[in-house]
Amino acid sequence: MAFLFSYIPKWFQKLYKGPIWSIETSKKEVFLTFDDGPTPEITPWVLDQLKKHKAKATFFCIGKNIAAHPEITKRILKEGHRIGNHTYNHVNGWNTKKDTYLKEVEKTQLLLKNHDISTKLFRPPYGKISPKQLRTLLKKEYKIILWNVLSVDYDSKTSPEKCTQNVLKNSSNGAIIVYHDSIKANRNLKKSLPEILQHFSEKGIVCNALY
Repeated sequence: MAFLFSYIPKWFQKLYKGPIWSIETSKKEVFLTFDDGPTPEITPWVLDQLKKHKAKATFFCIGKNIAAHPEITKRILKEGHRIGNHTYNHVNGWNTKKDTYLKEVEKTQLLLKNHDISTKLFRPPYGKISPKQLRTLLKKEYKIILWNVLSVDYDSKTSPEKCTQNVLKNSSNGAIIVYHDSIKANRNLKKSLPEILQHFSEKGIVCNALY
């Protein structure tokens, strides 16, 4: 599976049972998520923006980045956000054997445990995961988190304005929104994120970490 368009319609979500695409809620809340960090050039800035707007988020972190930047990992938790597993080396599930893929997940899971992080949240890099990988992780009680709103901030051909439009046009109660705290997404992220946080704040929409 690969989901690269900005909005995942509900009929499409129903074709793939198991992953969590959005959160059923009647509250005015959305769930911001950030993939690929922690990145020293980007993640602290993201945390500053979230604090400014009293927003919470979930960070799907790459294991090797956690190992390289433990102080940022600690700050994410200290400021009330959640951390999820994004494999150790950001591997593509479609191109990776099941056993190798599972080792990537478990290696990061052990690293999280060593940082006193208790979580079973997992997001497959690129949204690409094979049926066998998916079934095995579900049996191990992982919560496979996908999304229904994608900012597309990682795409250099996408403008910051388009990223903002992707999020604001498609977000409704319970939306799971994807940004990236990575160098690749830097230009779009730093323009788009403050705008959407300001919009949600003005509309009384709460940004929560996944629960």
